[in-house]
Amino acid sequence: MSRYALVVLAGIVAAAPAGAQDGMVTVQKPAQLSPLAEQGRIAFGKTCAQCHGDWGQGNARQGPPLIHKIYESSHHGDMAFLIAMAQGTRQHHWRFGNMPPQPTVGREDALAIITFVREVQKANGID
Repeated sequence: MSRYALVVLAGIVAAAPAGAQDGMVTVQKPAQLSPLAEQGRIAFGKTCAQCHGDWGQGNARQGPPLIHKIYESSHHGDMAFLIAMAQGTRQHHWRFGNMPPQPTVGREDALAIITFVREVQKANGID
């Protein structure tokens, strides 16, 4: 089976990870978060969870899972997350459309959010 499935919407072809086309994955919560990641979890809940789910598992109607191999640090590094929060980003892996900028997220919260996402990724075997 192919690692990616093709999704065609509005004439756009995008590679969506196979098995996660609905935008949801099962997430194993870490046993414990670092203090910075806990700060990030709170900030994530205020700004990101509506689209990406409380633990980054995604939302079938709003946004992709961040706890997914596609977002491992070697493919989407921390700077990509910072830029996406500050400037938004164009749709390129999923069918949810462009992500708008998140102007209410300051740099300190953005770094904490990234720490939260990375710790949850690690708990799910994504480095």
